[in-house]
Amino acid sequence: MLATDRRALLSVDVASIESEIGALAVAFCSDRACAASIGHASAREAERRVFAAAQEALQSGRTLPLGDAVVLAPETLLARLQGYAAGGEDDFFDVPLLLGAMTPFQRRVVAACRAIPYGSTRTYGQIAASVGSRGAARAVGQVMASNRIPLLVPCHRVVASGGGLGGFSAPQGVDLKRRLLAMEARAAELSCC
Repeated sequence: MLATDRRALLSVDVASIESEIGALAVAFCSDRACAASIGHASAREAERRVFAAAQEALQSGRTLPLGDAVVLAPETLLARLQGYAAGGEDDFFDVPLLLGAMTPFQRRVVAACRAIPYGSTRTYGQIAASVGSRGAARAVGQVMASNRIPLLVPCHRVVASGGGLGGFSAPQGVDLKRRLLAMEARAAELSCC
């Protein structure tokens, strides 16, 4: 019997852009986004970070697809990300993802996070309750902290209870999270009236 490591069959393509929120890069593994990195000082730095994250996802064990296998060219996603960074509304719900190995709890948290609409937020506790793990807010925070695909899995929309922002692991940290949430709130306000 011939055994094949599926991870070895996946190629990683990286593309980047400069944007209003800093340089950002996306890695594609086959036909799915498998890593993203935002808020960097240079495209080269963003590409280096996203390639490392993609390799980590592929080496973490079994990879799990999330979303329908639609064909989405890297250039198309970069154009959408550029529009988002300029203040355009986009939830990226339709972008197919390839996740690294995850527990069922982690997959439910990622799915719940992806369901948060543009311009909205949820607390870590609300996400925990929505996935049937009331009281697991810290565990939700850990899943968000290990998110390899920010914006596409919009962890910036998950905030602490009591009005705090919680953490954000992008290079600009919580300042970038604050800017993203403010940008989305402004755009959502304009689109509703």
